[in-house]
Formats: sequence, C-alpha cells, structure tokens
Amino acid sequence: MRVPFLNLIAQQAEIADEVLPTWQAQFISAAFVGGAEVAAFEREYAAYIGTRHCVGVANGTDAVELALRAVGVRPGDEVIIPVNTFIATAEAATRLGAIPVFVDVDDEFLLIDPAAVDAAITARTRAIVPVHLYGQTAPMDALIPMANRHGLVIVEDAAQSQGASSTLGRAGSLGRVAATSFYPGKNLGAAGDAGAVLTDDPAVAEFVRNFGAHGSSVKYVHDRAGVNSRLDAVQAAVLRAKLRRLDGWNAARRAAAGRYAEMLADVPEVRLPAIRPGNEDVWHLYVVQVDERDRVLAELGAAGIGAAIHYPTPLHLTAAYAGLGYRPGQFPVAEAAAGRILSLPMFPHLTQAEQSLVADSLTSSVTSRTRVGSGSGLVDRALS
Repeated sequence: MRVPFLNLIAQQAEIADEVLPTWQAQFISAAFVGGAEVAAFEREYAAYIGTRHCVGVANGTDAVELALRAVGVRPGDEVIIPVNTFIATAEAATRLGAIPVFVDVDDEFLLIDPAAVDAAITARTRAIVPVHLYGQTAPMDALIPMANRHGLVIVEDAAQSQGASSTLGRAGSLGRVAATSFYPGKNLGAAGDAGAVLTDDPAVAEFVRNFGAHGSSVKYVHDRAGVNSRLDAVQAAVLRAKLRRLDGWNAARRAAAGRYAEMLADVPEVRLPAIRPGNEDVWHLYVVQVDERDRVLAELGAAGIGAAIHYPTPLHLTAAYAGLGYRPGQFPVAEAAAGRILSLPMFPHLTQAEQSLVADSLTSSVTSRTRVGSGSGLVDRALS
C-alpha cells in the first residue's frame, strides 16, 4: 500500500460527470476566454468569500502582483512579507519593482509575526502581505489596526486558505484586497493554473480587470500598458463544480487532521500543528515538526509515504534574494522550523487506513533511533 501526498485523481473523478458536458459545450461553441462561465464563477466565489468583487486571472502569482499594483504599490516601495512562504508571494512584489522586506514568523503557528512586522515598518513601506499559511488565517486582528495606524495597505495572500476563517471573517475578505491561487493542489484547484483577486473596492476590481486584459476595457482601446492575465472558461467550469463541494472537502480535511492528532498524540517526538484561537483551519497542509527531518522524510518515502517540505529554505536564504543582503540567523524561528517541518499526506479523500499507515510509519521512524554520544562523536543506535 502506498499513500500519495495528494490525490487529485479522486477529486477529478468526483466532478467529471458534471464538468465534461460543460467542456464539450465550450468546445462546440469555442467560448474559451471570458464569457458566461467565468462571470458565473466570479460571482459565486465572491459570494462564498464574502466580497463584492472577484476578478479571475491566469494564476496566483499574477493575482498577488495585480492586487499590489491595484492598491498603488510602485517601484521602490517596500512590501512586508513573511519569510516562510512560497516564493511567489515575494516574486509578485519583485516583478513590479517593489522591494520585499522579509519578517519572521511566530513559533507556535508559523504565521507572520505582528511584532516583527511592526519593527520592519519604515517611511518607504506601502503594503503588508500576510500569508494565510497551511490553511489558517494570519493574525489579522493585530495586523489590521497596525496597518491603519501607519496608513498601510493589507494585501492578503489567501492561496492556501480557501474557506478558512477567523473571528473577523473569512480569509480573503479581511484586507483591502486579497489574492488567491487555484493551482490544482489547492483546496479549490483548477485543472491547470488559475487565480483570482478579491475586493470590496470597485476601483481595485476595475483596475485588475483592465490591467489583466492588456490595459483594455474596450477592445483595441488601451488605457495603459497592461499584461495578459485572464481566467479561461475551461478552468472556470472546473472551479464552479469544485466550489460546490469545497465546504464538504474542507470538512473532510478537518476530520483527517483530527485523526492525525489522535494517532500521533502519544508520540512526543512529533510536534503537532496548532490552531490560532478563533480560527477555523481548512488544513491545506498538515505540517508537523520532527528532529532529523531529512532522515525521516527519506524513510517515509522508502515506506511508500508521500511526504513533503513546505518550505525547505526561508526566502531570505534563497539565491533569488541573496542580493537583498539578509544573512543566516536573521529570522531564527523560520530558519529553525525549515529544518524540522514535514508535511504529511492531506487531501479530502484520504482514508483512515492510509492515515494509519502514515502515522505508523512516522512513529516508527522518529522512535526507532536515538542519537547517543560515543568516544568519537555521535552514532545511531536502534532502540529495542
């Protein structure tokens, strides 16, 4: 028996009977870009998140960039970003010429640390980009008042949090504007790349729609030099079908997270993930922490368990951002976590039997060896 890290085949099979006829009609009509299917998804997803506007774009990276542009971030502006996130969050700022300013995360939840954000604000800061990481909402209760005090804009990166909420509301509806990704592995995933920008501000929505259509609201009339970033109808059909199932799939993820917590409760070598008070987590990822992570990951792979790391290198230590001048040790929480975090299989169709195999394999790996001193250094010794 093998346990995949993610099972997209099961998701696609669940929606196939609903989507394939729509695709067939689209192929017959050749209605591929924009149109009724895209407009319907935008309305439905805005209603689901709780915003007035949703604008579909080509992918999640574009969504963050267009959101930043729409709220006035310009070349040379500073944008505060947590260092423990996928590089796309920072790339979006870099692509428009802004300067990513990295900050550490908190030790308990690995979410952006408000105290670190406060310390990083300068006269050049224009925006804060909290990432709703691993499926739960960032500490917006602290960030929103801070942003208001300093006259800053919050741009939510909601790519990992579709359906997540806090006491303030649903992720994606809490800042001036939010960006999300519908990459296939997300809780709400397309059959390829796709993304969206969400906002209550009609001017922001209009800018994103215009800029993502070559700076044009009327064919061949170009208000600005924009880009080509639009949601296509084929992906909208998939997203509409999956959106109708999203709450059920998120509930299945929460049930799976509960089973992992029970199965691993008596394994002190495994640090389980925590949920911020008031948050409803949608468990995009189930991230534990263990010692000797790389060895454990290799042993799980040998046992047929599809585990992963999110993320192995904090952004300030990547070659891509070496030019910013950050140094090792500057963000100790994220750096320490990067050597210990381990993402276990997590998807709506994960079975209890599969989870039992994951938990048994993980428990065996973390408890089967200990590091003991010897005259020449450290050696591995199997425990009986």
